[in-house]
Amino acid sequence: MRHLHDPDSVSAVNLELVTLAEDLAVITWYTGVAGSDDGFGRMLPAVTEGEVVYGTHPARLNRTASEDRDTAHHYVELTDLEPGQTYYYQARSRGSAATPTPLHLVKGNAVGTSLHGFGTHGGPYSFTTPQPPPGRHLLSVALCNDLHLGETTAGLVTGMPLMRGISQRLGLAPYPEIMGEALVAEAHRRGAHHLLAAGDISAGGAPGDLEEARRLLDGFGAYGRDYFVVRGNHDRRGRAVAEAGGDSFLDAFPGGSGESGGARGSGGARGSGGSDTSVGADGGAYFARDLGGLRLLGLDTYEKRGNGAGAGGLSDEQLSWFRGRLREHADQPTLVFGHHPLTVRNSPFPVTGGQRLNGRQARTILDAYATAPGVFLHHAGHTHRNKRTVLPQARHVTLQEVGAVKEYPGGFCLLRIHTGGYALNYYKTSSEPAREWSERSRRVAAGLWPQYALGRSVADRNSVTVRDLSGITPAESRHSAAHR
Repeated sequence: MRHLHDPDSVSAVNLELVTLAEDLAVITWYTGVAGSDDGFGRMLPAVTEGEVVYGTHPARLNRTASEDRDTAHHYVELTDLEPGQTYYYQARSRGSAATPTPLHLVKGNAVGTSLHGFGTHGGPYSFTTPQPPPGRHLLSVALCNDLHLGETTAGLVTGMPLMRGISQRLGLAPYPEIMGEALVAEAHRRGAHHLLAAGDISAGGAPGDLEEARRLLDGFGAYGRDYFVVRGNHDRRGRAVAEAGGDSFLDAFPGGSGESGGARGSGGARGSGGSDTSVGADGGAYFARDLGGLRLLGLDTYEKRGNGAGAGGLSDEQLSWFRGRLREHADQPTLVFGHHPLTVRNSPFPVTGGQRLNGRQARTILDAYATAPGVFLHHAGHTHRNKRTVLPQARHVTLQEVGAVKEYPGGFCLLRIHTGGYALNYYKTSSEPAREWSERSRRVAAGLWPQYALGRSVADRNSVTVRDLSGITPAESRHSAAHR
């Protein structure tokens, strides 16, 4: 394919304010050769420098943050910011100001907490840093989902033949492996003490893909102590395996906690370290774990027969177990995670029943939350988007959907728990191969994927909530005690 363009003419696009904390912001963008086309409607990459100039007045951008190498996939971190302060910024590459990812199908914008700078070419744009969660930091937990090990094409939608999938460039490693390795490295770099993977660990439940996922996640730490995994609809048992009484997911991630006492068919066992592991009669794993005063409840939201396309579902046994655990520890700080969200709201695309948990069961869970004041967060995947929801039935619970690991925007949400509240901050994985694939896969859904996956606004991927979590033991104290 012949392209007529000036190789020195750079266009900076897809500017996004990804992460916004009380003292930190992460800003990303892409530089391409103006006028070029790679055959998928995207400019050919232009490797060049990148910098962000910023300050507390739009006419005085007197601070600069830059990258340590030239790239087409820019990732700049602003540090030492002041809480509650409004900042103005402009991202630049080779003298060209970066323009935002357009979010014209949804309310909100990709680059700030206000509309300052819109209507201009390149800003400056504006954001206001939040106040930190009150009190002392206790621990941090990486929330992730949808690794899809074994997948080869992103964005294929059943029944929609015009949706063109995106594959990895020839000669490069499979993108689920690139993104999985980058997840583990970034979670470590951001100080996560634990990691929760909320389902769709594999593309189709194949034993080899689940074993590869286990290998990647073991890079974070010990399964059942440092990280925990639940099943998604893609991790369902194949018919032949199920008829033989097997379960490849539980072979790779036995009993939710890594303890042999959670073997299939046990109906419930007590593991070491305060782990209550229960396994449903049809083979689906779910569990409870006490992490120094933080109650962790993992749900198997595809404990049913099916091809994975329908709504998520829990067995009656699991639902009864879950409600009982909430009653027993109603006031204890509790984090729930499972693959299917309880509700899907404010989507720019049509919503189907298959995008969430069975409606009757979701209502039952919300009713249970209403009488369990200790529950503060329900983390879900499946939708592959960042979305924060609070429902009137249980206003004390944040329902947080997190974007997929395996494709744009490609990352995880870091939960930072303090004695007086918590913060949720979304991070893209920052390795060069991960950034390259993230940019390539933003063209999923005919290029409309950012309208859905990034989050309607900064608040969908970055938020702070005030509440008493002082009953949780600091992670450092627990680790010190464990090694005495």
